[in-house]
Amino acid sequence: MEGLEATIIVASVDDKEHAQEMVDKGFSFKMAYGVTKEESDNFGAWWSEDRGGYIQPSEFLIGRGGVVLGSIYASGPVGRMGADEAIRLITRRESMRKEQEGKAG
Repeated sequence: MEGLEATIIVASVDDKEHAQEMVDKGFSFKMAYGVTKEESDNFGAWWSEDRGGYIQPSEFLIGRGGVVLGSIYASGPVGRMGADEAIRLITRRESMRKEQEGKAG
């Protein structure tokens, strides 16, 4: 998402070996692995206690200055944000920001 000046970071409870398997399959995003419940609580993820504990799908769009612009929580594969949706949201917010800057200037 270089053209949008956006970075994607993934957090997983999986160990380093499982994270490496993802990289070997072509996964190219920055990934935190071995994430604990305490760490997931720090960034606001939804933690499930079943199956030994894991992070449920939690997505955050964080803007300049660390402001959360949007978040999505899902209990399964339905309801996750696709790349096209993220691009539309980021593009729209950037357009609105530039428009506001133009009015202020």
